[in-house]
Amino acid sequence: MTGFHNILQVSTDDGSGGAERIALNLKQALEACGYRAYMAVGARRHNYQDCCLIPNLEMAGAWQKTGRCLTELLDRWGRAGIRGAWTLADLTRFLSEPRRWLDQKRGREVFAFPGSWRLLTLPPEAPDVVHLHNLHGNYFDLRLLPTLSAAVPTFLTLHDAWMLTGHCAHSFSCQRWRSGCGQCPDLGIYPAIARDATAFNWQRKKEIYSRSRLHVATPSRWLMSQVEASMLQPALVDAKVIANGIDLSVFHPYDKLSARRELGLPESGNILLIAAAPGMRQNIFKDYQCLHDATVTVSRQMGQEKPLLIVLGEEEPGETDEVITRYVKFQEPAKVARYFQAADLYLHAAKADTFPSVVLEALACGTPVVATAVGGIPEQVKSLAYDAETAGDHGSGTATGILVPPGAAGSMARAALYLLKDPELLSQLGRNAVCDAADRFDLLKQTALYLDWYEQGRLRWLQSNNSGPQLQNHG
Repeated sequence: MTGFHNILQVSTDDGSGGAERIALNLKQALEACGYRAYMAVGARRHNYQDCCLIPNLEMAGAWQKTGRCLTELLDRWGRAGIRGAWTLADLTRFLSEPRRWLDQKRGREVFAFPGSWRLLTLPPEAPDVVHLHNLHGNYFDLRLLPTLSAAVPTFLTLHDAWMLTGHCAHSFSCQRWRSGCGQCPDLGIYPAIARDATAFNWQRKKEIYSRSRLHVATPSRWLMSQVEASMLQPALVDAKVIANGIDLSVFHPYDKLSARRELGLPESGNILLIAAAPGMRQNIFKDYQCLHDATVTVSRQMGQEKPLLIVLGEEEPGETDEVITRYVKFQEPAKVARYFQAADLYLHAAKADTFPSVVLEALACGTPVVATAVGGIPEQVKSLAYDAETAGDHGSGTATGILVPPGAAGSMARAALYLLKDPELLSQLGRNAVCDAADRFDLLKQTALYLDWYEQGRLRWLQSNNSGPQLQNHG
């Protein structure tokens, strides 16, 4: 083992979302490799060992704590439709934390999370390396970065583009993030802000980065190209593209008929699978309408041999008489893998996406993917060239699915039908997918790449830093 042993992962929470699960998987893989891996999170959803809660609420005053608890209650009442709850919640925010309230009303991103200044004291042992993941989510003070990166080798994996913009996680076609934001075309993109302070937010981030020294990774070349053109670039000590990995001991090929029997699914006929996260229909990054229209078209074209559509997720996207649909809530990873193993095809439609794990899980289970060619997805799926309208550049010997233009429900349906009507080709693509996932998306390989990078980065840091300053509360 190398000269470092203690590694601290920092994440929004301990596994509720895609980026959070990636951080948790990496922590657990590091432990399996014999390292002491800890995690510091803004919120705890589970009871994992060596997972520390960043004490933002603990460090707030009694009046602020009371205000936040009351605000959470009023917000729940508001979501339940109780009249006046939203107004009372806003008043409570103003009375308990007027400065934070004013910043939010101005559209300024809030960085006042004092618990993050105790980051290095949270694990039982001081970390040799700190690895940051998503830093939005109302838990981390971005102003900590210069001091943190001077005190310990600091690595950052971007799971979206929030660090590069004046507020949004993905900017779609807007390019203002390259030169300073301002005049934002859509303040409602997550994380939404109340007014256009994007130029202020952008400039404040730029100033913070100018004093920071960060090792930055992205899961895709697509996102790295944005990093290199952004105000984060001056902070880079080095940068690497490290693809996310998945646990191949869980997501792997399995006899399709056995999987269907175990799940109580029809043993014959085609099965399509889609993933539907909570709020999918309202999620600006997803494309529910494209999935809906594509599956309706496939069902119509298949006639009496209509496929079964499995919707895997927390929310039912809506019924239609034209598609035979079964809804299944997300469950433990092994059960999720069974659904991938039982399906013939996985469909994924998005308007913006970085490197979705569900695509990798499908491929690793031997389920070909038809997906929209946005973000990092073209780096996940090797697209089959099968007609003049397809931009694929792989033959049947290497292809793992088909990519279609964003929003093109007709193209998605046509690609799905093409594969479903050729079982031998579908099987070949599934075998290709298994081999490709093992080669490129293995969690153990991802972990090894990070460990090697930690070692290189720590040696470089030690050469330029004899000792770093202690972290002090910035408020």
